[in-house]
Parts: sequence; structure tokens; C-alpha cells
Amino acid sequence: MKRLRILTLVIPEHLPPETLDGYTDQQILEWRAEYDVVRCLERLGHEVYPLAVQEDLEPIRQAVETKAPHLVFNMLEEFQKKSDYDQHVVSFLELLGVPYTGCNPRGLVLSRGKALSKKLLAYHSIPVPRFEVYPIGKRIKLPDHLEFPLFVKSLTEHASYGIAKASLVDNEDQLRERVEFIHASIHTDAIAEEFIDGRELYVSVVGNDRLQTFPTWELVIDGESEPLIATAKVKHDLSYQVKKGVRLQPATDIPKEVEAQIGWLSKRIYRVLEMSGYARIDYRLDKEGQLYFLDANPNPDICETEEFASAAKQAGLTYDELIQRILNLGLRAAS
Repeated sequence: MKRLRILTLVIPEHLPPETLDGYTDQQILEWRAEYDVVRCLERLGHEVYPLAVQEDLEPIRQAVETKAPHLVFNMLEEFQKKSDYDQHVVSFLELLGVPYTGCNPRGLVLSRGKALSKKLLAYHSIPVPRFEVYPIGKRIKLPDHLEFPLFVKSLTEHASYGIAKASLVDNEDQLRERVEFIHASIHTDAIAEEFIDGRELYVSVVGNDRLQTFPTWELVIDGESEPLIATAKVKHDLSYQVKKGVRLQPATDIPKEVEAQIGWLSKRIYRVLEMSGYARIDYRLDKEGQLYFLDANPNPDICETEEFASAAKQAGLTYDELIQRILNLGLRAAS
């Protein structure tokens, strides 16, 4: 295997240390994916240069000129504190002519926009919840085509940012209050979609032209009697996860017709949204066995213990093999 010079892009808060010693589990959780990737790249024998990027593109240009990397491993989830600006960094890499891992800028734009992605997929007859977009500064009212309960979240943010139990609303007053919360606290437009009560399923996809899906994963909360909501606490608070019995595990007892459908449907979604590299597709499976698309997540968390790498392991790929495949896809996309 050829030894590569790899520039790894991370936000400053996620610049990984040399060792985990002295950090709490909750602190480690914040940058565990970056740590795992950098250590894995080193273990594979590559020459790794982590670079913190947030406000300015110039450090990337300088690093490309001085380090002459064979590849950029892109782990940015935002730029200038805005999650929908990450595509600008990838576009800059394309202008520099540097191969990179993960999703291309076109796929980032199409998949990050929760309304845009649902419109495109609905056009292709893929089931999505009915929804309405609430721009900042516009009147908030219930459209005739929606029925409560509704689920309210940021139009552009990801990783459950801004999602809480209060995101599930049952009347117009609650809808108005939650939309105003998104506008004031998250500083983005809001989207309200009809809530699909059921199981939350994740399908990981890897590839550019030839795609592979990994086994379906599921979010489970032990003993939860209320509707399942993947809040920020559920996703990112370790003590809450232990207290509530939050688990990510292989999905079992999936109806045969859904099991036959979910793999090719995930590939179709991936292609419609023009994604590349690797992604995670999120679904809800209702009590009648109907599958609904929720979100497409380009460049998802690839921490060794999270669902993407765990599903790859169940499919027979070690973590090192998964990371090397992601590298190879980035190199191949540029050739």
C-alpha cells in the first residue's frame, strides 16, 4: 500500500490530541471521530497533517502548497460556524485540484437542505413526510395540507442540533412557539413535518458510482413509552444515554418487504441527491410497515464505535479497511 501525505481538515474544537489520557468520556465524545480517523491513518502508515479550519480558507491553500498532500480527509461539519457553508470548502478543494474524501459540493447542497431533498425525492415517488418551511421573519400558520402532530427542526442544521422533546407539537400555539425558538436560538429557517411515529432506522452507504449498503441499524431507547425522538441529548449526552438506555444496534425483526426495499431505496436516494464518498440515510418505519425518508447525512460520524463503522464491521469490514476504502474513493473520484 502506497504511503500517502494526508491533510485532515477539522474544526478547531475537534482538533484531536495525541492521547486520550486526562480526558473524560464526554470530552472525548466531542472529537472522538477525528481522533479515531487520525490514529487509523497513522496506523495504516500514512503521513497525517491535521489542520484546524474555521474562519479562513487561506490556511488550506498554504497547507496544500507546503505539504503537497496526495489527499485531503475532510472532516469539517461547518465553516464560519455555519453548517451549510461546508460545501464552500469542498468547492475550494476542487478549485485547488486536490483530491478529497467524502461528499462533493453538489451532493452537500442537495442533501443538507431538508426541504430541497424531500422535494426531489417526492418527485421520484419516494415516501417523505408532508412538510412546510417557515423562513425567518415570515408569518407562522398551519397550512391546510398538514395534520398534527408535527415535528419542528432547523432547516439546515444536523446532528440533532436544536431538537428536543418540545420539537413535537400538537397545536398551532406550540407550533408557533417552537418555530420562533428555532429562529431565535438556532438562527435558521425552520421546517415542520408530519411526525411519523415508529422505529428510527439508519442505512449506511459507501461509494461513488458503484454503491454498497451496510446492514440496517436502529436507534433504541429501553422502556421508552413516549414517541421516539432522537434529541440532542439522546445523540450526544453520555450520562443521559446510560440513564435512559439509549442504544444503537442492528435492526431486527424488519418486515421482509421492507428489508428487500431498504437497500436499493438507499442507493436510489444517494444517486438522486448526487452524493459521493459515504453517507447515512435516515428513515422512519411506521406501525403499518411504511418506510419514510427523513434525512440524508453526507460525511456522517465515522467514529469507530458509531453506527456507520459498526454497520461496516457487521458487513465484514474492519475499521482500518473502511477508512482505507474512503481514501481510495476520494482518490478515484479525482482521477
